[in-house]
Amino acid sequence: MSIPGPKNLITDVPGIEVGNAENRSVLTGTTVIVADEPATAACAVAGGGPGTRETDLLRADTMVEQVDAIVLSGGSAYGLAAADGVSAKLGAMGRGFGLKDLPGVPKTPIVPAAILYDLANGGDKAWGEAPPYRALGEEAFENRAKSFPLGNVGCGLGANAGAHAGGLGSASLQTSDGITIGALAGVNCFGSVFMPGTTCFWAWPFEQNGEFGGHRPDENYNPDPEEWGDAKMNPQPGQNTTIACIATDAALTPAQAQRVAQMALSGFSRAIRPVFAPFDGDALFVLSTGKVALEDPAPISLTRLGELAASTLARAIARGVYEADQKTAA
Repeated sequence: MSIPGPKNLITDVPGIEVGNAENRSVLTGTTVIVADEPATAACAVAGGGPGTRETDLLRADTMVEQVDAIVLSGGSAYGLAAADGVSAKLGAMGRGFGLKDLPGVPKTPIVPAAILYDLANGGDKAWGEAPPYRALGEEAFENRAKSFPLGNVGCGLGANAGAHAGGLGSASLQTSDGITIGALAGVNCFGSVFMPGTTCFWAWPFEQNGEFGGHRPDENYNPDPEEWGDAKMNPQPGQNTTIACIATDAALTPAQAQRVAQMALSGFSRAIRPVFAPFDGDALFVLSTGKVALEDPAPISLTRLGELAASTLARAIARGVYEADQKTAA
């Protein structure tokens, strides 16, 4: 039997910390997921309007196989600069990739990133030549910890999920044989996370311990396939995205991490409808800290891991919107 971890956060995975930073006048923020030691990583992009950094480096056939941190940020393309701030902090600590140590030659921190669009949310974006994102990346890195709030924080501060407030969500799962899986998502989707005409999340079958309200559909509920519910009815290109990270202590090769990322994409479709639209930038990272060996046969263990990652991600997406709605209502 698998159950949520003690914090029900991605940081239940040993060796993972998360930091958030916000600029509330701009109505934007940044989230950083930091691995204590370099972690094997992969990325899968499914939306039609992505904004990313260093994702080509995560292909299984490239030289660098591990990363130091992942950045998820608001700010559209401006937000990619948050990774510069995180890289500077890591570099100052001596972390990063280098073929060999050479005097006076700094290592290169590997910090992939993805962004969501929050430029039209009403915040003060008159930053001229000084967008706030590098500073937000630095602040988020300094704020890294094992515990962190959900909802209107970090990259989820200025987000909207369909017609509802979006937010930062997270969830975790621990298996009976000692593997931990965590998910974190910044939810700014075009589609709706709620079943039409209800307060039930599409992700309700995967909910654990009432973590996003415990609402259930009526047994006779039968929605029209053309009814999307509280989606954004007038989408603009590039203004919608859910960006996410899966972390696990299961030991994965780059190719195995890529397969988990591909399987975990189904977590988006379990929680959001419609999803992967031409104007969504949906992207997902996977981090493996490599502490727990997969049981043989590996393909079966990998299949199980990918499925658990997908359901954990669906829960994280719903929690992000639930926590944001709760705080907005308060």
